[in-house]
Amino acid sequence: MTRVTRGFVAKKRRKRIFKLASGFRGANAVLFRTAQQRTLRALALAYRDRRLYKRKVRGLWIRRLNTFLRHQVSQANGATQRTVYSSCINSLKKANILLNRKVLSQLAIFDPESLRLIVNEL
Repeated sequence: MTRVTRGFVAKKRRKRIFKLASGFRGANAVLFRTAQQRTLRALALAYRDRRLYKRKVRGLWIRRLNTFLRHQVSQANGATQRTVYSSCINSLKKANILLNRKVLSQLAIFDPESLRLIVNEL
């Protein structure tokens, strides 16, 4: 009889897990059970944090834009308003200006004069 080596599927599965756990330290990269647990958790956290990152970045855009708008209002009439950002976004929607928060935030940083013109149009 010919010699049969067994466990191809199991070896393939373990090899995939160890490849994912290659950057981990200690037993988390060497022992299969702990490597499997760590990679499962790492993948779950990576999935969660991709969405959290998007949420954080959107908040950053909003803060930048709000700061710019409050600065503009304070220069215009000497006092800051409380709802500058929301009223500006509302006015942009009513005026059918389809710029998203990312673009508006970048305009506030790199080209404030053009954003000033857009805001004064409202």
